[in-house]
Amino acid sequence: MSDEIKAVDKSLQSILAPHITEKATMVADKFNQVVFKVTQNATKAQVKFAIQTMFKVEVKSVNLLNVNGKTKRAGRSMGKRNDWKKAYVNLKPGQEINFAGE
Repeated sequence: MSDEIKAVDKSLQSILAPHITEKATMVADKFNQVVFKVTQNATKAQVKFAIQTMFKVEVKSVNLLNVNGKTKRAGRSMGKRNDWKKAYVNLKPGQEINFAGE
């Protein structure tokens, strides 16, 4: 494979799943943003390229946020959830991503 194809493939694999929560729904309505779970090493450019390619929308900007895993306790032992990264994708006016598939 050429380096360009590898870069495209890596960009598309950087998106893991949409992150649908109460806050994400509020942000989507108020600011025309969509929230995604992304890989730990994803960059803004990779996320922007992947969203534009997969959903055929125009992306205005991308903000990335590292989320630290919570410390949890099970009986006497302590554990920690994995750290992860999320992306707030700001869409251009008139653009929309519909996860219902309608």
